[in-house]
Amino acid sequence: MFIDSIEIILSSGNGGKGAVSFRREKFVPLGGPDGGDGGKGGDVIIVCDNNAHTLANFKGKKKLSAKNGLDGDKKNKSGKSGADLKIKVPQGTQVINCETNELLCDIVGENSHAVLLKGGKGGLGNAHFKSAKNQRPNYAQAGISGQSLRVRLELKLIADVGLVGYPNAGKSSLISVLSNARPKIANYEFTTLTPKLGLVEFDEYNSFVMADIPGIIKGASKGKGLGLAFLRHIERTHFLLFVLDFTREMSLKDQLFSLQAELGSFSQELRKRAFGIVLSKSDAVNLSKEFKEKFSQEQVKLSEFLDKNNNPQKFIIALSSLEKKGLKELKTALQKQLG
Repeated sequence: MFIDSIEIILSSGNGGKGAVSFRREKFVPLGGPDGGDGGKGGDVIIVCDNNAHTLANFKGKKKLSAKNGLDGDKKNKSGKSGADLKIKVPQGTQVINCETNELLCDIVGENSHAVLLKGGKGGLGNAHFKSAKNQRPNYAQAGISGQSLRVRLELKLIADVGLVGYPNAGKSSLISVLSNARPKIANYEFTTLTPKLGLVEFDEYNSFVMADIPGIIKGASKGKGLGLAFLRHIERTHFLLFVLDFTREMSLKDQLFSLQAELGSFSQELRKRAFGIVLSKSDAVNLSKEFKEKFSQEQVKLSEFLDKNNNPQKFIIALSSLEKKGLKELKTALQKQLG
């Protein structure tokens, strides 16, 4: 099950109480205070787990807490510190304060970690309060309480290339022939219900990660279809690849314009990102003369639209995932953009 957003209450541990104790030993008639300090409460630490790809481990969990520090003991024995709570999350997870919507930490590196909540400090035992005027202090400090916070964990997949297109535009077919991903492929819309990652091998020494998200429809940025729920997964991509399908009733130019509008409504940064364009299902031009003419006309109109609007596109490549034509050219173009 793919889960990319979840709310949970996290709590650090309470500090242990300091002890009130007096030395009682044979031949030590004037034994003084010997109460030990309380142990420190456990911290809440967010840790990157390179083997995790979803937040499904948190499903059904409402609250997680670090251990409390133990109380101090006699003979100046300090209480044991509480065990830290290590929250293991996939790379690309953001931790957000539910009340303020503040970004608390962003786990993006393989070995990333962050102390989210510090455990409470242990209280001092009565041995600390002995003085010339107070030989027998009969009090100690209580431990400091830990912190508690309701947070939202949001996963944003980290990829080099993000595929953007309408449902059934050929994105799943493309990622299946380019990479090691094996998404569901069928001749109907919304076959992709969750994001998919695939590793594309360029040569013996170079490779890159490609991400496919559910198809975007008009109004996705306002909650229509499945696209909005997963648009966050292409926010981290370095390069966007628009997959346009000339067999749709909508023209290539209108497809691109509409997709860019939805990205812009979600994030202006995405709208400005460099991109490439692939014209999928180019094998369909062989079906009829009408298709061939339409394809040529659509390409011309798309190029004119791009030139007129000074779009930062890097290339336009026609390909066929079915016949595996244009794939080598596409991989070369993508590798060049990614450096």
